[in-house]
Formats: sequence, structure tokens, C-alpha cells
Amino acid sequence: MTHPVEISFTSSETEGLAARKGRIAILLSPGARLPGGLSRAARLAVQRALQSDAWKAVKPGKALELAFPAGMEADAIQLVSAPRRADVVTARKAGATIGASLGKTDTVVLAGDHPQAAEIALGMALRAYDFSAYKTKKSDSDSAEADAPADPAEENPSPRGRVIFMHKDPESLARKAHDGAALAEGVFFTRDLVNEPANVLTTSDFSDRLQAMEELGLEVEVLDEDELAKLGMRALLGVGQGSESPSKVVVMRWNGGGDEAPLALVGKGVVFDTGGISIKPAGGMEEMTMDMGGAGVVAGVMRTLALRRAKANVVGLVGLVENMPDGKAQRPGDIVRSMKGDTIEVINTDAEGRLVLADVLWYAQQRFQPSGIVDLATLTGAVIIALGHENAGVFSNNDKFAGQLLAAAKAEGEGAWRLPLAPAYDELIDSRLADIKNTGGRPAGSITAAQFLQRFVAKDVPWIHLDIAGVALPPGATALAPKGATGWGVMTLNRLIRDSFEAKA
Repeated sequence: MTHPVEISFTSSETEGLAARKGRIAILLSPGARLPGGLSRAARLAVQRALQSDAWKAVKPGKALELAFPAGMEADAIQLVSAPRRADVVTARKAGATIGASLGKTDTVVLAGDHPQAAEIALGMALRAYDFSAYKTKKSDSDSAEADAPADPAEENPSPRGRVIFMHKDPESLARKAHDGAALAEGVFFTRDLVNEPANVLTTSDFSDRLQAMEELGLEVEVLDEDELAKLGMRALLGVGQGSESPSKVVVMRWNGGGDEAPLALVGKGVVFDTGGISIKPAGGMEEMTMDMGGAGVVAGVMRTLALRRAKANVVGLVGLVENMPDGKAQRPGDIVRSMKGDTIEVINTDAEGRLVLADVLWYAQQRFQPSGIVDLATLTGAVIIALGHENAGVFSNNDKFAGQLLAAAKAEGEGAWRLPLAPAYDELIDSRLADIKNTGGRPAGSITAAQFLQRFVAKDVPWIHLDIAGVALPPGATALAPKGATGWGVMTLNRLIRDSFEAKA
């Protein structure tokens, strides 16, 4: 997997700074003194820059760059606006500004005694992500091996140089940054999964990667098609019956909270979605490798919890399928029986994610009696029409639970907006032939999808549905991620668990 950039925390010893190659980033807040170690010419240039209109226009979290400073071996000095009282989101943006500029050479960050240094380091690590497993590897030689494609089975090393983070109290900073490092690893795990092509990330490969997390202390169980059939998961199995890749459900358990009932996280894991017989248009279908984004987020959260040894009980369940057109594929008009026992008329085979989630949601409740459930899915294009790529859609049967999640999302800077549920929308998914149909058409498409899922949640179980179709793979870079998968939701759910479900010391 892709690993975060290597960061070492050292004391603010600037002797020899002028001789350091690479890049130098200086965290600056109003009234702050410049650090030592700069050459006289570089110091004068920085002082002039800080008096300029260009610096006055720099917003908190952004930077001004001086290239090839005189008297210094560094390629650039980056002046980063980082107010000492910056909130978490602004501090991470400051780090992300540094992270976006990292190169193959080392970078020194002069942080002084900045109180938000740990959050700045996390933002830097998150923005420095680069998924390059399939880029042609280049070496210093001109040999034929230099142009050989990467082996996708190999670890994906960071293409960045090291980061030396100089701080007044490096030991304290390193302790504060520990949980952030676990969080970055979880986000990277999710991003890698979403970025992987479907010819590599099959249902079997996905389950293997999850099973490998047993080495972190997670309990991992893989249910195959025979077991799913015995459980009655015919809704889930119907989605994958046209694919050569076997359908699976993977259960990951982290038991760090004593005897408390677990929080359940449920993820849609459609490793590729053609739409099935209701086939999608060709344009843009290549991005349907991301239709397992909900499962990817669940996996990243579970990895984070294990790495930081969270004092909570959490079970992550993901339904892994592939939706393909085939002579054996499910047809529009088919009627299937869910694990719950409800019959479902399949109006459109491209509304398949809710069929997967229906069975996994019911299984999670029957087996684990969770204290609450959060499901995540790249479920509808309709949520993008409603909220664009700025916010995930939030649906819930419990105001307190929804409030906790929205507060966590706000604290982490991940956009989330609550949308309604109401009995009137149920009429749109009433079926003439079965108990329910899997789509109500275009009107309120994201809401009727959530109403469908609510049929498979017991009324006394607090439940949140997150439609992440717009935020999992936006069309451009975001504040903390380059263009590609964002890992949206790992930070929010980790915060939700830490603030609302974790045992307090």
C-alpha cells in the first residue's frame, strides 16, 4: 500500500540550515520572529517578502514561495501562514500547502513552538499522497528495466523525500502526532482501494487485503457464496451472479471497549459496476472502479482503530460483489427475497448497491445487536445533483446520532449535509408484485434509496446512511487530497468513534 511520507521530529536546531539541500518551510503567525539559520541575504529577502502586498494577500493556510534563496543550498523557502490560534481545519490546510509542494528531496519544516504542529503534520502527510503503483518506474540508468511497469503486488513507496519537522518540544509533538499517523494510514488504505483498477481489486483480492489486517489485531472473517446462500442473502447474491468474481461478505472486528455492544459500520463494495443488464453509458464507466468506496472507507476506519488501539468495540462489514452483464446476470423484473424475508422487485439492475446493503445491514443487526449502525455507499448520482462534490448526503432515523456524526464531520472539515426521510417517499418504491421495488425513478432518487435501506433497519436501532457518491472521487484535487480518491469519511467516523463511542480513561 501507499505509505505516508516519512516525518521525523527533531529539536529546533537551525545550525547548518544554510547548507541543507531541498526545501525549507517556515510556519509564520502574526508577530512571530523569524527562525535562525537563514543566510543574511535570505533573511533580508524573507523580511522584504513579509512586508509585501503579496504576503498580505496570503490567506491562513496558504503560502508564499521564494525560489533559490541567496546564500542557501535550498531550492526554495516556503512562507506558510499558520496562525497560532488556527482551528484544526486551517492548521491541516497549512500542512497540506507544504505537502502539495514536497518533492523528491528532503523538506525541513521550521515549526518553532506552534501549538497546532501535529495537525499541520497530518495535513502535510494527507496532501502528499501519490498513488503511483502503475506508473512506469524510472532509474538513473538507461537500462531496459528502467522502463518496466510496476509490479502491482509490490509495496507502493512514497515518491517524496523525507520531512524533518523541527519543533521546540519534538518528543511531545511526536506523541501528539501518533494518532494522526494512524489516521493517515487509514485514509491512505482507503484511497489505495478506491484508486485500484478492477482487474486487480477483484472481490477475492479485496477480501485478501482485509484478511491481512489480522496482523494488526483485527478479527477478520470471510463469508463465501455458500455461506451467504445459507444465510438467505439472495438480494446480495443476485447482484453478483453475472460475474466471474465470487460474491463475499467480510466481517472485521475491533474489540477494544470491554463488553459494550459494538458500533457497526457497513460498506457497499461493488468492485466494478457496469450497471448489469441495465447497462451504463460507456462515457465515464471507467470510474466505476470506485463503486466500492463505502467498503473502502469501512476498511480504512478499521485499520485506523487497530493502529491507534482505540478503546471501542466496532464491527465493520462489507459486501463485495461485481455487477456485470451476462447470460446468468440478474434481469429487470426479477423478484428476489432478502435475508430479512422481504421480497424485492428489481426494476433497474443499476440500483444494485441498496440490494447489497439490505442483506448486510440485516445480518449486522441479527448477529451483533449493535448500539448503532452507519452505512456508507457510493449509492446515487442524485446526491451529486443535490449536493455536488462538496458534501456527502446524510440520512438518519435518530436525531441525536445524526447530530453526533455531523459534529464530527464539521470538526474534521469533511462536508456532510442532512437530507430528509419521510413516509411519503415510501410510496415511490411500493411494488405491484413484491413488498418493495429497488428504485422509485428520478424524483428524490437519493431519498428513495435511503428509504429503501431503512426498511432493513429495526426501528429501535440508531442508523445513519451516508451517500458518498459525490465525495469519494471528485473531479479535481481537494484541500487534503490530490486528484483521485479522497478517503472521505475515515476522519469523520474515527472522530465519531473517539468522541461518542470510546471509553474515556
